[in-house]
Amino acid sequence: MQMTTDLLIVNPCDDEEDNLAMLCCTSAEGEMFLMSRFPDEDELEIIFHDKPSALDGVKVTLSPDRLLIEIAAVDADALGGNDSLEILHSTDASDLAEVEETLQNILEGIGTYISEI
Repeated sequence: MQMTTDLLIVNPCDDEEDNLAMLCCTSAEGEMFLMSRFPDEDELEIIFHDKPSALDGVKVTLSPDRLLIEIAAVDADALGGNDSLEILHSTDASDLAEVEETLQNILEGIGTYISEI
């Protein structure tokens, strides 16, 4: 599955929300993807098409114009029946360090992060 967004919106550590790390984006068609995790939890939460799912073992690859989310086949219902979601983005290169920090915080100890930056 694929979606396109102008911007990846991130917060590596929201002090007002118990240090929640969050990445979010929306497509021109109104599709929303949100991935978040509190530092003391063993799972991350994905919200896709307004459906929340708690997952672990997520693999995320970030490149300058693409974010690839891969999940276990048994969790495919979290992504509308797919085991991957490719998000094509136009995030400014100067903002990618914060995107990378956020993904590292979300995936630390429970997932795999691959940087192609």
